[in-house]
Amino acid sequence: MINRDTLPDERIHNLIAGYDPEATKGECYFDQDAADRAIGFFRDCLTHVKGEKAGQPYELDNWQEDIVGAMFGWKRKDDNTRRFRTAFLSVPRKNGKSTLCSGLALFLLISENEPGAEIYSAAAEREQASIVFDIASQMVAAEPVLRACTQTFRKSIVKGNSSYKVLSADAFTKHGLNASAIIFDELHAQPNRDLWDVLQTSTGARKQPLTIAITTAGYDRNSICYEVHDYACKVRDGIIEDETFLPVIYGCDEKDDFKCKKSWEKSNPGLGHSIRLDYLEIEAKKAAELPSYENTFRRLHLNQWTEQAVRWIPMDRWDEAEPFAAFGDRPVYAGLDLASTTDIAAFVMVAQDDDGGFDVMSRFWIPAENAHRRERTDRVPYKVWIREGLVTATPGDVIDFDQIREDILKICEEVNVKSIAVDRWNSTQIVTQLQGELPPGTIAMFGQGYRSMSAPSKFLISLVLGRKLHHDNNPVMRWMASNCAVQTDPAGNIKPTKDEKKSTGKIDGIVALVMALARATADNDDGESVYEDRGIITL
Repeated sequence: MINRDTLPDERIHNLIAGYDPEATKGECYFDQDAADRAIGFFRDCLTHVKGEKAGQPYELDNWQEDIVGAMFGWKRKDDNTRRFRTAFLSVPRKNGKSTLCSGLALFLLISENEPGAEIYSAAAEREQASIVFDIASQMVAAEPVLRACTQTFRKSIVKGNSSYKVLSADAFTKHGLNASAIIFDELHAQPNRDLWDVLQTSTGARKQPLTIAITTAGYDRNSICYEVHDYACKVRDGIIEDETFLPVIYGCDEKDDFKCKKSWEKSNPGLGHSIRLDYLEIEAKKAAELPSYENTFRRLHLNQWTEQAVRWIPMDRWDEAEPFAAFGDRPVYAGLDLASTTDIAAFVMVAQDDDGGFDVMSRFWIPAENAHRRERTDRVPYKVWIREGLVTATPGDVIDFDQIREDILKICEEVNVKSIAVDRWNSTQIVTQLQGELPPGTIAMFGQGYRSMSAPSKFLISLVLGRKLHHDNNPVMRWMASNCAVQTDPAGNIKPTKDEKKSTGKIDGIVALVMALARATADNDDGESVYEDRGIITL
């Protein structure tokens, strides 16, 4: 940590959450007067409109001064325009980032003198985009000088021929914009990259455009937010050179203890000002006692990217799994999840190890003509996975069950498949055909209710936690594991379910894995699991 008190004034605003713009300045220079002018605008022209500070002048905290000073103080030598064109502000909740962005929007509108400025607030939903705008409009209403030089309407603030407006999330309607500045709120909630790309490209005609993305961490690592977050981390760490990008990331590392005060201090620059220590103490205790809340606390208050909205399969343990060579002659048990005719199908095989653990291999199929559309809706690289042989694309726009059947028969020739569990409620012609082509008893009908799924689901978690699940590091399977939540009945039985917050996520591979483990742990020959007789064992 660098001591601010030992620095000259012109260096204070160069320190941004582990990033030093001085190291990457190139031909740029720092204009202290411009930085002070922007910081002074908050203090002299704005007042707080919410919470305990309502009615008081907006005095920026040190960390906020660092951001504002860097954003407007750094200039290009060739034309004296602003250096930074994109700022990524990733900060936990309750640290005042929305209020900060409201002030930034007003400064850009009122004091920047951009000809015909078009400033927009955007988010996944209009209501979210309105949060920053509504605070800004209340700030204007509270200051006679600002009221005198602007006109405020329901969804816009106008100064001369410049304006600050709220946008909805309908990307296809935004192609006519000529944005000078964009405030993009809660980027992690954006369902796809369309609105981000449309707004970014709308700034092309401006001399010094500025996009400010504000967000907390999310859990979808195939999202536009994680893409920008990853880019910001690489700029901060010097892996990517981009003097126009300002990365501001306050958060914990994966190794940091979420229950520790040092972690809270590290992540929350507004601790003691906009967010209270006793509040974080209460929330951390809740996260320690309720595993289902732990990931929420990590994302929202420590700004850690998690793999799931609700924790079930711990992805750190999943990633630690040791690889294995081959099944060899060992007995192999499989689960087949056929899903719908337009969806992805999964075939997962398991074989027991000498140490009591299980090795796992998986195969997936998807209709070729649906791959491009599903890549957009599911936000995963199906075409890359197909090219790398991780997913088989069957001809046409519906799943080719003949292709799946042929592939399964070929697998059965190569490995010692003893039993294949298939959802009894999703039996199709392929099941009838396989029953006639494989040895009697190989195909086992399997229910998807708690009675069938609970024990092998608990067994799966015990294998993962005990580091006794060894898999083939298939990224498709990993994605499905990260999409998985758990559903519980009043008796404490469980079964995997799709994370409700990941509406496009798939879990077919995990369902097939649970089915395969159920067959592998059956100890009789009548097709029923041992758990059906002895009951459910709580692990």
